[in-house]
Amino acid sequence: MMPEKRICERNARLHRNVFYFRSQRAIVDVNTLNTNRMNFCQSAISLVCFLLALSLSSVLAEVKGQEEPTLFTIYLVRHAEKQTAVSDPPLTVCGEERAVALQDFLSDIPIDAVYSTDFKRTQGTAAPVANAKGLNIQSYDPQALEAIERVLMAKQQDALVIGHSNTTAVLAGMLIGEDMGAFDESIYNRIYQVVVSEKQQRLHVFHTAFECND
Repeated sequence: MMPEKRICERNARLHRNVFYFRSQRAIVDVNTLNTNRMNFCQSAISLVCFLLALSLSSVLAEVKGQEEPTLFTIYLVRHAEKQTAVSDPPLTVCGEERAVALQDFLSDIPIDAVYSTDFKRTQGTAAPVANAKGLNIQSYDPQALEAIERVLMAKQQDALVIGHSNTTAVLAGMLIGEDMGAFDESIYNRIYQVVVSEKQQRLHVFHTAFECND
């Protein structure tokens, strides 16, 4: 083979190798570019998802923190322990102590009105709270619970209502739109709390820790 021909063939092979190398490099560059684009897109999507989740969490936390404000709260309590063998019995010594304990329980709680039926045992239970708050005791008829319910909802005041075993829970139920019956006459330690907001009424029942000394 002529030297010139060998040189031409060698140059041709070199050109083919260079072209192949460049082609392969171009393919590698395109694949790398595609991979980088995919990684960028995945990172961008992940970032967007993270920001959306963070934004949603912030919104939920803000909504949770903006609970519906309370308009007013009503506390309903049965009278304390009463004496027996008289038609309109006053409180026993234990009952008087329980009435003072109720005043202590409500000492830091806003009370704008005190309601009681017109009996010595209920008036005596309401007196310590009314005196401590500088309020007059307003009487209501236990046989007309619908009337006192309307008064309480219309005036929208933080109020204490002293009643009886057969009226206290019943009135609490009426205020929240539920049917609730009387409770046993041996029970003196319940405090019914009705929290009224613009759209709903919630009922909580507390049990006081007070016990008679005798």
